[in-house]
Amino acid sequence: MIVTTTPSVEGRKIAGYRGIVVGEAILGANVIRDVFAGITDILGGRSGAYEQELAKARATALDEMEERARALGATAVVGVDLDYEVINNMLMVSASGTAVILD
Repeated sequence: MIVTTTPSVEGRKIAGYRGIVVGEAILGANVIRDVFAGITDILGGRSGAYEQELAKARATALDEMEERARALGATAVVGVDLDYEVINNMLMVSASGTAVILD
């Protein structure tokens, strides 16, 4: 399945729209990771633990969105948008886009 942030797929025509699809992932952060992330942030380095959690959440949200598009009979998702939020010390990533059928 083609998943893109652009409103169309170059060289392909959109033959039909199946609707908006969304995928969400909410992951909790481990307390020990929080402590080490705080130390890393103070020292000016990158927080590998948070980067890994962010990558997992993003992949989960995109996978869920793709599955919902497949269930609608779509062959692509266009106009994908990723949003990130922290809710009560948990990381939320949501992916949304338009499920379409390409010619």
